Amino acid sequence: SRAIKTNQDLLPETPWIHIFYNDFWGTLLTHSGSHKSYRPLCTLSFRINHAVGGMDPWGYHLVNVLLHAAVTGLFTNFSRILFGDGYWTLIAGLLFASHPIHTEAVAGIVGRADIGACLFFLLSLMCYVKHCSTRGSSPSTWGWILGAGLCAGCSMLWKEQGVTVLAISAVYDVFVFHRLKMHQIISTLYKRKNLTLFFSIGVLTSWGTALLGVRLYWMGNKPPSFSNSDNPAADSDSFLTRTLTFFYLPTKNLWLLLCPDTLSFDWSMDAVPLLKAVSDWRNLHTVAFYAGLLLLAYFSLKGSSNEREYNSKTVTNGKQNANGHSCHSELDYKTLEVKSSFASKEENGIKKHEIKKPQLPSTENIVILSLSLLIVPFVPATNLFFYVGFVIAERVLYVPSMGFCLLVTVGVRALYVKAQKRFLKNLVFCSTAALIVFYGLKTIVRNGDWQNEEMLYRSGIKVNPAKAWGNLGNVLKSQSKISEAESAYRNALYYRSNMADMLYNLGLLLQENSRFSEALHYYKLAIGSRPTLASAYLNTGIILMNQGKIEEARRTFVKCSEIPDENLKDPHAHKSSVTSCLYNLGKLFHEQGHYEDALMVYKEAIQKMPRQFAPQSLYNMIGEAYMRMSRLPEAEHWYVESLRSKSDHIPAHLTYGKLLALTGRKSEAEKYFMKAIQLDPAKGNCYMHYGRFQID
Repeated sequence: SRAIKTNQDLLPETPWIHIFYNDFWGTLLTHSGSHKSYRPLCTLSFRINHAVGGMDPWGYHLVNVLLHAAVTGLFTNFSRILFGDGYWTLIAGLLFASHPIHTEAVAGIVGRADIGACLFFLLSLMCYVKHCSTRGSSPSTWGWILGAGLCAGCSMLWKEQGVTVLAISAVYDVFVFHRLKMHQIISTLYKRKNLTLFFSIGVLTSWGTALLGVRLYWMGNKPPSFSNSDNPAADSDSFLTRTLTFFYLPTKNLWLLLCPDTLSFDWSMDAVPLLKAVSDWRNLHTVAFYAGLLLLAYFSLKGSSNEREYNSKTVTNGKQNANGHSCHSELDYKTLEVKSSFASKEENGIKKHEIKKPQLPSTENIVILSLSLLIVPFVPATNLFFYVGFVIAERVLYVPSMGFCLLVTVGVRALYVKAQKRFLKNLVFCSTAALIVFYGLKTIVRNGDWQNEEMLYRSGIKVNPAKAWGNLGNVLKSQSKISEAESAYRNALYYRSNMADMLYNLGLLLQENSRFSEALHYYKLAIGSRPTLASAYLNTGIILMNQGKIEEARRTFVKCSEIPDENLKDPHAHKSSVTSCLYNLGKLFHEQGHYEDALMVYKEAIQKMPRQFAPQSLYNMIGEAYMRMSRLPEAEHWYVESLRSKSDHIPAHLTYGKLLALTGRKSEAEKYFMKAIQLDPAKGNCYMHYGRFQID
């Protein structure tokens, strides 16, 4: 809702340049309550969607699906560089296309930020690959690195993690293109070999530093702040709890990639319980995860103990090969010396005339790149450098899932190559095909959950019951299922009793059903949980005013008007509530005959009024106050302003008609009375005012 439905940056009357000064939700980036999510290109794409199709969701979903298709195509093309033509490239592409973890990013409109970032991420990486292949042989090579830098910048402007492509490009250059091992990097640097390599790495480093520096400056040099429910571990006072939980969360994310059986639209609050002690059994998962990761990285960086595999013959399955590849990767693309004029490529299931193929990366090289692609884009979400506003977010795994898909593919290929019997090879191949099918089926099922809000929130009850029940209550209320909505709100509060939003929503439901005393109780609880919740003060004041408790209502409105909008998640909504509070406070003074006080409050409301606030009622009441004070020119000005802001505002037609009649402009007055009747023929109040006009 905040990213699209209530985002003023999508509206045509808002200057498009505002997109580059506001965050993803339309809040000024330097505001203390800003989320600091600077994604102007994604917001710009939403604005184009809005300009073409308004709020029709079909166009938004179409763009997301097309972007995912484009990313899948680019990823498959990149996989060809690593695996060559054939089945392995196809498997990598199918794994990425079908993975259920992508459902949130593709089916959820705001997930477009991750898809767009991934698109330019891959474009940047492909440009850098082209730079590597043309370096030293073509002047266009520096054009390719420039393209890589520009695409990296665009990726970051879709979502922050896009800048990590520069690190992945460096890994590709060192470990895949140049095939260096760790000890070779140091010796190469010491002997000043491959200076062009280090120059390219220097360009990437400088550009990355510049992008991060500008990004930090643009958001006001301050990190964002989040509520306790967004990231409970970050709010914990215990260093041990924070450390154990933050180390465990990547393990949980990897499990979602491996086995995406349980998915949820929201993993905040207590969806992942904090690890508070070393004795927590989940720490075993953490140890196993990091041990496996380190071992895999160590053996890949160390490489094969047989250094001759890069410059002499290697033996695999009892046959010799001298193409200079490692024993794991060579079988995917080697040429065998046989008596016939054909060479068999058993991994790809095709036969070709014997030709010399370009050397492809070894298994170790691909593993290093895959691990980098899995880990580096995920680092910004680890709370390592700054706290993030979520516990787990499935959409954040969209880019890292590329590394996962490559890792699975290279692992399956290694098993296939090592298998001695045809039965075992077929088993590996069929198991991989089954995995892709299962992923695809899970994606189809998960898409069903995303068909509408009710299904989505019901699917999340088992993971995050408090948030899911609360959101479900909002949906049921919009469907006029009042008793079910009330039950849902109470279920949410059962799991988390201090949720201010849920307390407020339950109070609002009770208020709309004339259960005012109960509503007041829940509004007071909401204010106790979050003293800055202006909407709760507003509705409390309205109930008190309607109950004749004028002094209590006045104090409530005044207190609400004094709440600053600093460090608030949604300052626009807060300002709207404060403006409404001042409007009602002004009405209260107006009804007491204190017109000067009313005007003072109304003018304060105008000063605090946000852009999205509908001001017609406020302007009309200002006109009414001037009218009562017999200051007719000022009254006419504000009546006209009210009608200018909303031409079909019936109260302004009636009050302006009365003023025109009072000043002797009978024909004009009659037009406004008749217009009010046309706007709402069933409203008796319009006929009453018109009848009085006719009598006078």
